[in-house]
Amino acid sequence: MSSSGGELLTVEPQELKFPFELKKQISCSLELANNTENHIAFKVKTTNPKKYCVRPNTGVVSPGSTCDVIVTMQAQREFPADMTCKDKFLLQSAIASPGTTPKDISPDMFNKESGNLVEECKLKVVYVSPPQPPSPVPEGSEEGTSPTASHSDNGHFSSDFNSTARAYGEPQEQSSEAKSLISKLTEEKSSAIQLANNLRQELELMKRESKKNRGGIPFLYVVLIALFGVLLGYILRKT
Repeated sequence: MSSSGGELLTVEPQELKFPFELKKQISCSLELANNTENHIAFKVKTTNPKKYCVRPNTGVVSPGSTCDVIVTMQAQREFPADMTCKDKFLLQSAIASPGTTPKDISPDMFNKESGNLVEECKLKVVYVSPPQPPSPVPEGSEEGTSPTASHSDNGHFSSDFNSTARAYGEPQEQSSEAKSLISKLTEEKSSAIQLANNLRQELELMKRESKKNRGGIPFLYVVLIALFGVLLGYILRKT
């Protein structure tokens, strides 16, 4: 059997990849697929049997079926040099009689000298580097502080502090302009109210004069009423 699979069993993936972590058992799986019309017996060997646990290490795959093999690497106490591994696995497969069970599998079934058709697939072991931890938060960058704001050698703050001081000064200037505008509007409102009171007094006086004379409403009276209405609307908009 070649590394890309053979006539009896195909193997996926072609490499045993372990995300390496210290002091932790790590597992990966192989899928064996039988695309033939025969029962196929298999056996898994490794160059380092004390380091790995294979379940199942022998078995029978029925025609058109698949079988998952779990390979577990024992916990390691140190990182390997350059994250490389020289361990290898060998998958042997041979045609078995119908009804063959894993208990019936013997070493003779995979003996080529006995005239059996035996295919072999060699698998490499690859270590995958563990994910890098997130970078630590720089000291002094806590909420409300700036890591770049610091004293210089001559005791003065850096330019970052000066820019911060200017930023705080701008709202104060805007606040002064707002106060000046509010004061101006208040004065205009007071003047408008005073003018409205004067117009109201004139209207009352003209009403009394009109009642005494029992005549029509003078034109000036009408004009004053209109002005009073306009002025009242202006005051309401200002408020």
